[in-house]
Amino acid sequence: MEQRVQIDVIEPKAYKGLFNLENYLTQSNLSQKHKQLIKIRASQINKCSFCLNMHTKEALNVGETKERIFLLNTWKDTDVFTSEEEVILQMTEEITLIHKNGLQDKTYQKAISLLGETYTCQTIMAIVTINSWNRIAVSTRMPF
Repeated sequence: MEQRVQIDVIEPKAYKGLFNLENYLTQSNLSQKHKQLIKIRASQINKCSFCLNMHTKEALNVGETKERIFLLNTWKDTDVFTSEEEVILQMTEEITLIHKNGLQDKTYQKAISLLGETYTCQTIMAIVTINSWNRIAVSTRMPF
């Protein structure tokens, strides 16, 4: 595979901005499992092997099960995720694929109802952050 630029080396200030978002997320109310489900699902959609490799390992380290990780790509066809996780995964898909229809009113209202405003905001920020990391990793072909 072709060697590409390392943004963290050439433009460390740009990377620092994303790390500030990551630091914000570590101080948020989002559960570790929810953060990892968001990161894995967005990375699946974006076909980011670097992030998939990293976040599946992290998910296992925070107590996520192999079964749920294996089924994540087909979460709508299973009953292993809670209602809260289902709305988080739906948000992840709709925001990651924002060019289709964006975050739908029905999904947004369900999120507010189940998660509350603060947790919904933090979920959106987690989705935006992993999508940024995915785009960097995919466009620069970061090896895993």
